[in-house]
Amino acid sequence: MAKEIPDLQAEVRTGTGKGAARQARREGYVPGIVYGGGQDPLAINVNYHALLKKLKAGRFLQTLFNLKVEGQEDVRVICRNVQRDVVKDLPTHLDLMRIKRTTRISLYIHVTFENHDKAPGFRKGGTLVVVRPEVELEVTAGDIPDHITVDLTGREIGDVIHIGDVELPAGATPTIKRNFVIANVAAPSGLRSAGTGDGDDDGGEAEEE
Repeated sequence: MAKEIPDLQAEVRTGTGKGAARQARREGYVPGIVYGGGQDPLAINVNYHALLKKLKAGRFLQTLFNLKVEGQEDVRVICRNVQRDVVKDLPTHLDLMRIKRTTRISLYIHVTFENHDKAPGFRKGGTLVVVRPEVELEVTAGDIPDHITVDLTGREIGDVIHIGDVELPAGATPTIKRNFVIANVAAPSGLRSAGTGDGDDDGGEAEEE
């Protein structure tokens, strides 16, 4: 399933330079510029509160947006820079780059786990310890996966799940080249405290991250 690309609403900014930018801020907007894609730069304004909400949600610089500007054709963009007030740490300007559907970009993709009921380790009291709830993948902008899936079928206590164990969507590759840990099946706390080897081995894997 393709990842749903969130909208970023903006409007064309009339006028350029510091004066127009200051006016935009007084009116409750954050000025910005859209560039790239073989087109002329476009000066825009983004609603301050809407932008702040997206910034607080996290991973703003790693998120692909569908930029919607009245009178303009929708375009996919990724933010390359957010300038902030040095005292208040609030956004004062942003730079957006147009992205073609064939462009390769790096994004964080959510990890889901399925078939818990088919894992013997959980029936024995084991628990799933998620090391990476998201993984950074290089993907094509026109085919961003909504998530990647880890199949837990047959997993036992002490099993460690690496990125190499996961079938990735076509065209997606991890940005980290080594075979890093995504999750492990930990022993029940009683067994770990009794000194079984499972918990120690899993902890060692996690520490590498």
